[in-house]
Amino acid sequence: MAATDQLSAVFSALADPTRRAILAELADRDATVTELAAPLPISMPAVSRHLKVLEGAALISRRRLGKWRASRLEAAPLRDAADWIERYRRFWDSSLTRLDAHLAAVQAAGRETEGMAQDPSVPDNKVLDKEL
Repeated sequence: MAATDQLSAVFSALADPTRRAILAELADRDATVTELAAPLPISMPAVSRHLKVLEGAALISRRRLGKWRASRLEAAPLRDAADWIERYRRFWDSSLTRLDAHLAAVQAAGRETEGMAQDPSVPDNKVLDKEL
């Protein structure tokens, strides 16, 4: 699967809160469908369908342990998604830093203007306009 398609599959899989809850559980330990279904308010077949989506996005792998089939978290696709997001975090951090600097400059200019208006040695433009 191409990297962009893989990334789309990962974000699509992560869009569902039940799948995120399953991944959180698998972050602690490998688990069977029965173990994953226990805390969730959905049936085991529904959990199995969620696991198929997670497996399709390569977020989990599944293996047989005797008569049980355990699921395991595969962290590499999450790292790829985090790396993708990180590029945009740096963009927004940079943009917000520039905005902060601009606002500080505008506020400083505003304080200078206020100081000049209150300085008795600086003529008030409104008074000069009236006199003309």
